[in-house]
Parts: sequence; structure tokens; C-alpha cells
Amino acid sequence: MKAPNLKKAGILSLMIVVIVIGCWEAYLRNSGLPIDYDDGPELWSDKRAMVYEPIDRATVFIGSSRNKYDIDIDTWESITGEHAIQLSVEGNSPLPVLDDLADDKNFKGKLIIDVTERLFFSILGNNIDEPAEHVAYYKNQTPTQHFSFLVNHFLEDKFVFLDKNFLSLNSMLSKLPLPKRKGKSFEPFDYPLEASRIRFNRQNYMMDKFIADTVSQNHVIAIWEFYEKRNKEVPASGHKLDSFFTAIKNSCDKIKARGGKVLFLRTPSSGYYWEIETKNFPREKYWNQLLVYTNCPGIHFKDYVSTASLICPETSHLGHDQAIYFTKSFIQILNEQKFWILPTPPIALNNLNIKTKTYGF
Repeated sequence: MKAPNLKKAGILSLMIVVIVIGCWEAYLRNSGLPIDYDDGPELWSDKRAMVYEPIDRATVFIGSSRNKYDIDIDTWESITGEHAIQLSVEGNSPLPVLDDLADDKNFKGKLIIDVTERLFFSILGNNIDEPAEHVAYYKNQTPTQHFSFLVNHFLEDKFVFLDKNFLSLNSMLSKLPLPKRKGKSFEPFDYPLEASRIRFNRQNYMMDKFIADTVSQNHVIAIWEFYEKRNKEVPASGHKLDSFFTAIKNSCDKIKARGGKVLFLRTPSSGYYWEIETKNFPREKYWNQLLVYTNCPGIHFKDYVSTASLICPETSHLGHDQAIYFTKSFIQILNEQKFWILPTPPIALNNLNIKTKTYGF
């Protein structure tokens, strides 16, 4: 009996796969979708390895998603002439990363810590797991894992369809309009793809399509409200809050003792989020006391005319054009307040054209 010719079947199967993937990729690109990167522990570790640059050559940013949206890395680097290293982790506290940098005797650089109160001062405890896992991955990463990251980066750089967060099979299955089942709560997981794209430098940004679509913005606000009501935040207070301040001060002191610098930043929020944040985390009890306890400088967006009126499209993060404006304003405030002097920039600070205005949508 003649054996089947599997070679032709294999070639045919390969051709079908290539054609299907090629058509899918072409469709996504024609839809206007840009390349997006998987922002997992591998990419975070790649940036974590860069923190040892001289203090006059780089600034490290830690915090949550607001830092990733609101600090425009290209703008920062073009104006200051220094490297912006983004180590913030979305939806999480920066404290595990702060502790890691504080305990790293080789880190002696500039550090900007974004303060999103509901993540920074919450005692729920589930907002430190992911950054702690990132730190552990960085410390224990094997050569094989690093090689895999390099290969993945090469492929991610070429293909839109490799978007793990929105275009993977599991992600797309989660968006199927399944009927509600008795005893099961509905969770609005269908976060708009256009609201969160990620560059290789870990910069988050909103696409123009999302900025122009108030329906999508209101959908995201509804998601925020859903999770806020389901996950009742518990602000730290009393002895627990004092312990927070003490631990943060100790970490900041370690960095400053080595010649490093630390600054806290309260990035913009508006509407729904601003209301619940000011209600649950009054400034005099949290932000003000943080600066007093740590003896570190801080910049609160509400204290400066150039940034106080910024309006976030979905109440929590800035759009891309706003981020550029905020970053320019932030650099100017840093230099005017002399919290620290940035390197001589390629673009003179007096040519930034920062004007007093309401920059919103």
C-alpha cells in the first residue's frame, strides 16, 4: 500500500496559515491599528536594567497607569536631553518598586513617584502583587528568558496581530456577547482597544479615535464606576497610615543617602475620579503628610495654573496631546521651583510656549 504523501499536505497547510494570518494582519493595519507591545514582566525588566545611568543622564518614573499615560517620554527626552525610564505598573502601587530601588545600592539616580491615592494608600493589599512579581522576575531572569524576550520583541515590532491584550484568542473570546446567567455578576471587560496602546518604551497612549468618541469614554467611566463599587477601597488611617509613611520615608532616605533624588508627583484626574479621590483621601491627611513625613518635594497638578484645569477624557488619564502639554508644563515647574535642575536641554525652556489655559476635551 502506497504511503500518503504528507509533504504536499504540509505545504498546503502552511500556505493556508500564511494566507489567513496575512489577511488578518492586512485587515488590522487597514483599520488603523498601530503596533502594540506586551507590557509584562519581560518588558518591565528590560527597562529596570537601565536605572544605573548617571544621575544627570536619566530619570526613573514609578507609579501606576497615570504616570504611563501622562508623562510623554518623547517630549521629556527631547526637552531635557536625558533618558526617561518608565517602571510604573498599571493598576498597582509603586511601593514594591520603590523598595526594590531603595535596596539596590547601585541605584543613585533621580526618581519621580506618581501618587494615585486609591492605589498608593489602600490597605487592600492586592495592588502590590503584580509589581512584586515584576521585581522577582527581573532578579531571577534566566538567559533563556531574556533571549525569548528579544525574539518576541523582534516579532512584535513587525506584526499588529500579536497584540496579546486585545487580539489574542482568550481576549477576543471574553468579548463575546454571552447572556447573563443567574448568580453570576456581569463584568464589563470589553475595555476599548483604542483607549490603551503601548509603545516599546512602556508609554501608554489613547488613539485619536478614542479621544473623539464620547460614547467609548463614557463606557470606560462606567467600567471605573463598576469596579469602584465592587472593590470597596479601604483608605489607610491611624497606625496603618503612619506605618505607610515610615516605610516610604525609610526607602526615600536610602536613595537620598546615596546621592539620589526623590520627588512625588500628583498627576491629573477629573470628574468622577477626582470627586471620589478628594472625598476618600483628603489632601491634608494624605498628600500633605506624605511630603512632611518623607521630607521630599512634591508637585500637585492643582497647585499650578498651567495644569490645574486639565480634563481627562475618561476622568483618570490624559490624552496624548494633553500628555505632551502636561510634560512640558511639568518640566518647566521642576526648573522654576528648583526641586532639581535638569540637564541643559536641546530646546530652551523659555521656548516651550507653556500658556495659562484650560486644556481639556
